[in-house]
Amino acid sequence: MKLYSTLTGEATEFAPADGNTVKMYVCGVTPYSSTHIGHALSYVAFDVLRRYLEHLGFQVNHVQNFTDVDDKIIQRAQEQGIEPIELAEQFIADFFQTMDALNILRAHTYPRATEEIGPIIETIGRLVDSGHAYASGGDVFFRVEKSDGYGKLSHRTLEGMQAGSRIEIDENKEHPMDFALWKGARPGEPSWESPWGPGRPGWHIECTSMSMTYLGESLDIHGGGQDLVFPHHENEIAQSEASTGVVPFSRYWVHNGLLRLGGDKMSKSLGNLVSVEEALEQFSPDAIRLYFLSSHYRSPLSYSDEGCAAMERSLERLRHALDRDGGPEPVLNEAEGLVEGPTSETLDAEPYRRQFFEAMDDDLNTPRALASLFDLARDINRSSDEGRPVAEAQDTLRDLGGILGLTFAQRSGDDGAGTAGAGPFIDLLLETRTALRQARQFEQADRIRDGLEQLGVSVEDTPNGPVWQFRAS
Repeated sequence: MKLYSTLTGEATEFAPADGNTVKMYVCGVTPYSSTHIGHALSYVAFDVLRRYLEHLGFQVNHVQNFTDVDDKIIQRAQEQGIEPIELAEQFIADFFQTMDALNILRAHTYPRATEEIGPIIETIGRLVDSGHAYASGGDVFFRVEKSDGYGKLSHRTLEGMQAGSRIEIDENKEHPMDFALWKGARPGEPSWESPWGPGRPGWHIECTSMSMTYLGESLDIHGGGQDLVFPHHENEIAQSEASTGVVPFSRYWVHNGLLRLGGDKMSKSLGNLVSVEEALEQFSPDAIRLYFLSSHYRSPLSYSDEGCAAMERSLERLRHALDRDGGPEPVLNEAEGLVEGPTSETLDAEPYRRQFFEAMDDDLNTPRALASLFDLARDINRSSDEGRPVAEAQDTLRDLGGILGLTFAQRSGDDGAGTAGAGPFIDLLLETRTALRQARQFEQADRIRDGLEQLGVSVEDTPNGPVWQFRAS
């Protein structure tokens, strides 16, 4: 399996440092509002990465944090007249509920910044003692000029970073790009005692300390969205390697592309959010997951209701293939001691399985992997129409879909009534229409589509073939 690392800028064969164990840290949420589908895109990507690694036989130790003390949490809590920790707990519960609904495997450990203050202070202390950090005005800052490789993840120079950033003037800093490891206490904010006075940890040092506490001084995979490359992950590398002297801090830096809405990155600060709860009111968890996986994890993706609706219809094609009659089973002729039947040749699913794994081995190319599933579903339908056994192929489709986290379950409250009887005939008509179009007999092909439209069946052509659904009456 080849995996792309932002640090090296290339995909290389993945192998963990410690035999069969993969140490994977994924940056978690700052819980001050509802979990949105931008979060879901990221955690679906890392869920698939973990599922695939485990399918390959690796033992994955997955750690994901909660930044449960932060300026935004404090501000929102003050607006609501509650304690910051109460607000954080409310949205941590929301996070778990929505991730479970999307069939995202839970991490093995979920450390919280407020519960890791001791190790965080110890990490800062090592940096101060080595001269990589300094106390000033009640805060503690990291000296970026002491980090020889600062900028190696984002592939930028210190001068370029400074020129491209809006930096507030802080007289306590030795260099404008120095960043806070410890923030001195302010009135009305939560704080903890430290050798540098009361305060709370900075954002970057939290992840460094928590990842090293639970996974050690060097990781195999560190993940998050592309918006975390700079400054968050860049600063993590600098302070982590300076505090331990161990290089590299992480062997692979994996970043997913960002979800956009109306041309802008979806984010809490911009207020252009669609919550996971809102999305699940319209679409099944599998359809949302399918929509995310139809694009490569490193590519940006624009969210739309139309796109998810198309995936809902595509998903029905996969479900329909799994619902087909598996065909006659072999039986034992006890008199002669021989296995007899079935008389028709079983559909061979091995080529589709091979295509699936070739795609996944290529830096998790889920669009190609999905194409192999749809090809297999198409041939399951054809073989079933011909009376050929397809049960083994259906098992393959179910197994491969499971690696991608698909359950193939119907939406809550949708038992598939109305489609079960007509589905095979509609599929047959659409296969005929496809053949007509390939033969450039467009008039006859259009007659099939128009006839289906008159019967209340809408048809949409997609890169994976036509998908259909009954229009609401």
